[in-house]
Amino acid sequence: MTEHYFTEACPAPEAEIEEISVTLRGTPHRVQIASKVFSAHGLDKATKILLEGAPAPVAPALDLGCGWGPIALALTDELDGEVWAVDVTQRALDLTRRNVPRATVAHADDAFQELSSRGRPLKTIWSNPPIRIGKEELHAMLKKWLCLLAPDGVAYLVVARNLGADSLAKWLTKKGFATRKLASKKGFRILEVHPAN
Repeated sequence: MTEHYFTEACPAPEAEIEEISVTLRGTPHRVQIASKVFSAHGLDKATKILLEGAPAPVAPALDLGCGWGPIALALTDELDGEVWAVDVTQRALDLTRRNVPRATVAHADDAFQELSSRGRPLKTIWSNPPIRIGKEELHAMLKKWLCLLAPDGVAYLVVARNLGADSLAKWLTKKGFATRKLASKKGFRILEVHPAN
């Protein structure tokens, strides 16, 4: 079976971890990365575009599908308040804990249970969502998490145009989430999504 970045993987052995330099929203960092995690060799183009184009976040904030943690790290750079980073593999969560010690890093299921018990607590969601998990799973994931946005909260999603950014925006609007294209750059769209009231 082919392994994907959303396939369960154990934390990376120390010998497989590489340290690199990245700049996130103008702030330089040294981070640890490893294989079997999305964008295993550095900051991917889509996440870079999201970080360059998203407006200032408000806490509590969530990095949905954190990988090795670049979005969560950018959020903690700008926020003194609560930042959550969630994913579904232990390898991703371990790397994010190493790279973003100020974030609350948790498996997506556990984090959703905790956050949903608070009602609609999130003011910001930033995500480069895992399009390749398939449309049905993607839609279910987004609908679930977007329902945790506070009435005045907002999500920013980066999606490649050729992987269905425009159809995703239409689907979100149909489901009651006010959605617009905030920016378009190098074949990617940043979608601004407001909660259904």
